[in-house]
Amino acid sequence: MASPFEFLQQVRSEATKVVWPSRRETLITTGMVLLMVVFTSFFFLVVDEGLRVAVSLALGLGRGG
Repeated sequence: MASPFEFLQQVRSEATKVVWPSRRETLITTGMVLLMVVFTSFFFLVVDEGLRVAVSLALGLGRGG
């Protein structure tokens, strides 16, 4: 087992190997995530409404009265 000092040196050396994304890459990725969230939300909204209508009709609740 390494000493705490040696461990911290290893952590530092590994941290220097990290490649951070550029600002452009971060903005593009964020935009894609937000776009997918919007599309997924609309998809589940449509599916939920379709199932609600189907269940209402199947249970006879959709006859308006």
